[in-house]
Formats: sequence, structure tokens, C-alpha cells
Amino acid sequence: MPGNDFPMNDTFDTFAEQAVCFFNMETSYRSSLSPFGIRLGDRTSGYPLHVDISDEPILRGWTTNRNKFIIGPSGSGKSFFTNHMVRSYYEQGAQVVLVDVGHSYKGLCDLVGGYYFTYSEKSPIRFNPFYIAEGDTLDTEKKESIKTLLMTLWKKDDESYTRSEYVAISNALTLYYEYLPAHPDVFPCFNSFYEFLMEEYLQVLEDGKVQERNFDVDNFLYVLNPYYKGGEFDYLLNATSNLDLLNERFIVFELDEIKEHAILLPIVTIIIMEVFISKMRKLKGVRKMILLEEVWKAISREGTAEYIKYLFKTVRKFFGEAVVVTQEIEDIISSPIVKQAIINNSDCKILLDQSKYQNKFDDVQALMGLTDKEKAQILSMNKANDPTKKYKEVFISLGGQQSKVYRTEVSLEEYLCYSTEEKEKMKVQEYAAKYGDIRKGIAVLAAELRNGAKIF
Repeated sequence: MPGNDFPMNDTFDTFAEQAVCFFNMETSYRSSLSPFGIRLGDRTSGYPLHVDISDEPILRGWTTNRNKFIIGPSGSGKSFFTNHMVRSYYEQGAQVVLVDVGHSYKGLCDLVGGYYFTYSEKSPIRFNPFYIAEGDTLDTEKKESIKTLLMTLWKKDDESYTRSEYVAISNALTLYYEYLPAHPDVFPCFNSFYEFLMEEYLQVLEDGKVQERNFDVDNFLYVLNPYYKGGEFDYLLNATSNLDLLNERFIVFELDEIKEHAILLPIVTIIIMEVFISKMRKLKGVRKMILLEEVWKAISREGTAEYIKYLFKTVRKFFGEAVVVTQEIEDIISSPIVKQAIINNSDCKILLDQSKYQNKFDDVQALMGLTDKEKAQILSMNKANDPTKKYKEVFISLGGQQSKVYRTEVSLEEYLCYSTEEKEKMKVQEYAAKYGDIRKGIAVLAAELRNGAKIF
């Protein structure tokens, strides 16, 4: 080849496939020509690459959907990769809804000025599923989600509802939304719906339009009383602010405090699903992403599982993608929802360092349909990283057709924004408060660290 001048007796004939192995400083990694994607690094050289793992794989026929399944144990770099991916998608115009347990996205949410819903005793999480924003309408999706919510509030997991009860609730909702325009002083929320049932709907029952044996309204009102004003959960469904979530581009629902709560968790999860499905159907031509991180309790209930199955099967039709993130391999092995709904409908599989599971990786390989080559790539991650650089490797498989290992190497500013280390998060919050906002705080903190300041 040109430039290789050496004696002929040192040359030999070989095939091109074997010959390229001698170019050990070269790489087959190439940036995507797609205008959409995320910035990752070449595994060998660290050169930055533009990688499209959503649109281009569909165009090339490698995948049939944009859904993603991400698995990585604690310390594997999972949070950094997901934060980096979400930020990239948001900056390229995507609408993002995150459901988190562990405050992994608080820094990013503050950075982009998104809505952060979390629960505390002083400021509990609040919603208003009955509110319809200006210009919006009560469509079938909205009505069905409210009916599902009311049935979840009324019935226990092991209780079934009759067809007549379902129809009665549907009629009550229809009459309530017919009642609102004639009474503009009534604010749509659970409180006014409850009062409508007590005052107006009871009259409908007395007139015999609904048979009492078909709908026990007294039992319904009694069970739902805790959500009415003065009740234990009266804050939950009567929000008066942050009502127009349809057009809010970045929303985080942080469920750490209620992840074990038998009452609040399923209700909140249904409301979150309704928020995203509303975005999915009404925002035409806009990319949407919903990311569920470590919320297995929330998606293991029968009612919520149906939402998940529906979401993963239909989101691709609405220019959207659903992403599930988990730490433990046991989660994907033990959950039938994950097996049937998530893995089978996620053509993009992303794995972080799995070295701690290498002795029992065969089960995961079989479950996720990974080839032997992909298994070898996964178990080789972070074995020969450049000691002068701080990064983690990530494995990405696209429909089993293409798979590569990349570097996830972020700037110091991104590191400070994404970090889940408590000491670092507290320092970022301190600088954000001192300098007015998180962007300015991170810029000052990063500059001081580059100048050798011993801050941590």
C-alpha cells in the first residue's frame, strides 16, 4: 500500500478481512449522517461520534420501534448515560416525561427549567386529572383514564367491578362535564366532581334513571371520601397550579417517598400514564419520550400493566419512544410484564457494565435474545479503559442486527449536573443558590475544580 516501503520478502498475500486487523490504530466506528442523535465516544480512540439510536435504525431496517431497555447495576454509569441521552433528546426538540425513584434527574430538570413533581410531607405531590386546558377537549382517552382512576380509587386489587358500575361511572362523568359549562363558577377538580355526585347525581338516581342495585353510590362516596376536601388525601386530585402539562416539554415525577405506598403509588402512576398518552396522541409531529426508572412496584399492578403494554405497543405510531431503566437482572427475570411487554417491544437494548453478573449471564442472554458476539462485547466492557480518562463504556444493540460498545465521556459541567453522589449534589445546590441558578453555579464550580481547588 502507498507509503509502506519495505523489502518484498517481508510481504505476503492475504484476504482483505484479515488484512484490516493490522490497522490496530484504525476503527470501523463512523458518525451517523442522521441529523438526530447523541454524542458518544469511539471505544478505542475516544474520538467523538454522532450516534443515532432512534431514527436511522428504523430507516435501515434494523429495528421496528424506538423503544429502549437499559440495564446497569449501581456504579456502572447508567445514570450518566441516561441523563446524557435525555438531555440530547430534549435539546433536539423532544417532549420528555420521566418517572424516577432516587432523584437521578433533579439536576437536569433544574438545568432545563422543567417541572419537578415530588412528594414530601410539607409539599405533597398534587394533580388535577379533571382539569381540561383551554382549547382542549374531553376526548375518549381522557375520559377512559379518569374512569380507570376512579375505579382504582374505589376497588381493591382483588375486587372486580361490574359492567353496570362501569357504565354508571361513565354516565356520571358525562353529566358532570355537561354540568360545568352551565356553572362557570365551578372549578373542575375532584372536589367539585364529588359534590356533583352528592347533589346532582343522587337526584338522577332518585328519578330512577340508574337502578340502585346496579350502582352503590353510597359505598362509592364513602370509599372516595378521603380524596375530598378535609380528607387524608384531599391534596392529591385538586391541584390549582401546574395544570397544563400537555405543553410542558420536560417533566419529572419523583416517586421515592411513595414507592411503597399502597394507595398513592398506583393512583399517581395512572395519572402519569394519562399525561404521556395525552401528549402522545395530541402533539402531532413532535418527538416524545417517556422514561421509567426503577418503578417496578408501579408497573407490577394489573391495571398499570395494561397501560405499559398499550404504551410499548403503540408509542411508535405517534413518533414516540418508551424507555425502561433498571439496576437488577432479577427485575427482568422475575417480572412477566417486563418479559412480555417491555423486552419484546424494545428493539434497542442498552447494557452497562455486567461483570458482577458474568457467572449467571446465560439466563439474561437467553431472555434478551443476545448473540454470543453480543455477550462477548458486553462482558468485555471497562476491561481495558484508558487510565488517563474518566469514562464508562456502554453496549448498544439495535434489533440484534448491529451492536457496538461506545464510551460515555461527558464534560466536567455535565458530570456535576448528572452526579448522584450526595456530597457532589449538595455542593452543586450550594453553588446554584449562591450564584442565582444551577447553570451559573455549575460553571463557577467547574472553573474552580479545573484550577485545582480541593472542593470535594
